Amino acid sequence: MKRNSFSALILAAALLLSCAAGVRAAGAVTEVVLSDARVTVDGKTASTDPTAAVYTGADIVYYEDRDTYDSGSAYGEGTAAERHSADQAAAHTVVTITQPGTYRLTGSLSAGQIAIDLGKEAKDDPKAVVTLILDNVDVTCTVAPALIFYNVYECDREFVSYDNDENPDYQSSAIVDTSAAGANVVIAAGSVNTFTGSHVARIYKEGSTKKLHKYDGAFYSKKSMNIFGDNGDNSGVLNIIADNEGLDSELHLTIHGGTINIQSQDDGINTNEDFVSVTTVNGGVLNINAGLGSEGDGIDSNGYLVINGGQVTTSAHPASDGGIDADSPILINGGTLYAFGGRNDAADSASSAQPYMELSFASTLPAGSVIKLADESGEPVWTATLTRQAQSVTLTTPALKLNTAYALYVDDVLQCWNGNSFGMMGRPGGGQRPEGFEPPEGFERPEGTERPDGGHKGRFDGQEPPEDFTPGGSLPPSGFGGHGFGGPFGDSTQADGFGSTDFMLTETTKSFSGVCDSDASGKTRVSFTVEGLKRSGRNTVIEAITAITPSVDFDPTQVQLTVTDDPSESYTASCLLSQGMDAVNALLPTVDGSYTLTVAVVSGSDTYTGATQVSFAVGALPFTDVGEGDEGYGAIKAVYTAGAMTGTGADRFSPDAPVTRAQAVVVLARLAGAQAAEGSDFTDVESHSWYSGYVGWAVENGIVEGDGQGHFLPNEIVTAQQMILMLERYDKDYVNSTNFDNTLNRSQLAQMLVDIM
Repeated sequence: MKRNSFSALILAAALLLSCAAGVRAAGAVTEVVLSDARVTVDGKTASTDPTAAVYTGADIVYYEDRDTYDSGSAYGEGTAAERHSADQAAAHTVVTITQPGTYRLTGSLSAGQIAIDLGKEAKDDPKAVVTLILDNVDVTCTVAPALIFYNVYECDREFVSYDNDENPDYQSSAIVDTSAAGANVVIAAGSVNTFTGSHVARIYKEGSTKKLHKYDGAFYSKKSMNIFGDNGDNSGVLNIIADNEGLDSELHLTIHGGTINIQSQDDGINTNEDFVSVTTVNGGVLNINAGLGSEGDGIDSNGYLVINGGQVTTSAHPASDGGIDADSPILINGGTLYAFGGRNDAADSASSAQPYMELSFASTLPAGSVIKLADESGEPVWTATLTRQAQSVTLTTPALKLNTAYALYVDDVLQCWNGNSFGMMGRPGGGQRPEGFEPPEGFERPEGTERPDGGHKGRFDGQEPPEDFTPGGSLPPSGFGGHGFGGPFGDSTQADGFGSTDFMLTETTKSFSGVCDSDASGKTRVSFTVEGLKRSGRNTVIEAITAITPSVDFDPTQVQLTVTDDPSESYTASCLLSQGMDAVNALLPTVDGSYTLTVAVVSGSDTYTGATQVSFAVGALPFTDVGEGDEGYGAIKAVYTAGAMTGTGADRFSPDAPVTRAQAVVVLARLAGAQAAEGSDFTDVESHSWYSGYVGWAVENGIVEGDGQGHFLPNEIVTAQQMILMLERYDKDYVNSTNFDNTLNRSQLAQMLVDIM
């Protein structure tokens, strides 16, 4: 089912489009006309016989107004607001489709539901496919989804729900072929269709707490679903109005066309199988206004989110949620995307095919703010007026180009940025000045913000750094305006808002944080001192913030603090300085990871501007590819804190990567506190390389030997048995507690090292 390349994904999209056209052309179309007085099927009154292809009269599944089953076992998890009476449920007309085929729906139901149920065996039957053509349909359901696919063919037959743990080793991919899916919706050209729906809270199987029913969205499918325009025509409209989530699939969702407008109290779109579901947008127009209640993301995939084309505009609850959110990688390969929220999840830069820009503003922008991105000639590339508050913006358009300096404006005021990858300028490595960097001519720090030089240079222990690697991280090239820079303030890691006004997209830099008004605004620039920071190993940590002092004395209601994880994935929290230090410290996270604290003048201040960012860690690991649930997590954390192993890149540990002889030598030398010294006699050891200073130490101490012909073989892969021998030579009391018997990876090396620490 799953492919291994982006070209395969394009092929799958083509197959899906031809599949939809083929279904409609190949067989007869059953005409279903809806009305409160009478539902007809091909001109005749719909049957009430459950064996008919279309019938009316089925009981609607809803959350009943009760606490228990007759047996006394708990009924479910619904709140008082999610309960409905039998009379409310009975007022609905359920139109049920029971046989494969293509059905055109027209007309309206003021209280009803469209249900597709081909039987429990349908999920394994490739012929159990239903295509609905929506042609001016209006359905309202106040107790459950307005449309629901219960049982049709599941194209991803390798998948078995984690609810029953029958296949815990199932591996998903961002590339999924849903061309054979049993749930298909076509939006007829020129039609306007509206589904106003509710949801069903979790109902238990009697006598247990296992799920019997739970349908969160107004337009819902229990199986993978496709949505199409009419043969590529996007003039057909599907409106979804939801009292909870909008458009949901329990596995995969692929959108190919049509115009879809979603208003939802919670998530606009949700695909809800953890780390498996794939939400794919190949075309069409998608407008989502989500989180109109207390929370909600625009698009929330519990697995992957892939955008290959179309026009996507999505907004989320501004306090904390994102216009785009996914638990697995987000890939941006084409089309246009404008996502607004309190915190958008970071996209996967390495795997995305189209340039995109992620903007994290230093403070929340109010509704009505006009954001404009202009190219070097001053021509607008993108303009948007915020209909709601937002602090995070992700945008892509085919017009965006790499290695081009863009200018960003908010309400016609030129903006500057202070960091990248949703961290401060200078990550990784603590925000120190990049080597050889000098501040712009005429630059002076505000009084009271002088700081001593210092800071730790990030090192790569997994591979030789690229030739153009700068320890301070990626910065725009000189000549495009003033660069922000920072260094430790005492033991902190800070960067003040003297940032670049050039938003330069590169292969490695797509994200810009600490965005605020530049000096071109004419406002007085303010920086902030954060007290209560300290060093722990290689990281800045914050146990408690004791004070935040601005360089200019002004109203604390004009200062906003925001904490976001780095890169942006799952955490954001904000408050005003005027709310007090208890509120400030309540922002601090407890889950291990890397974070950025931004202290900024609130957006829209007439007098002041500026932001200060502090990068800090909770726990010891700044890596995005190592989680607390991983087998080697504890060992990796221990060796990283001890300084024996750092990482293979800005936020990568690469736990599965093999270990070379050069890497093994460097790790042991660090553990021993050995001093690097050149002087190797091996012809294959490059002088002044990242490992050369430790080879002599390892040979002198009998830890490694050459091949007897003048070669050290630095790139040779180390096996577990070879590493055990090195460790025994390093420490005669070493006793191996692991049972690794193959090529050694970095996670396994960390677990071995714990035995001698």
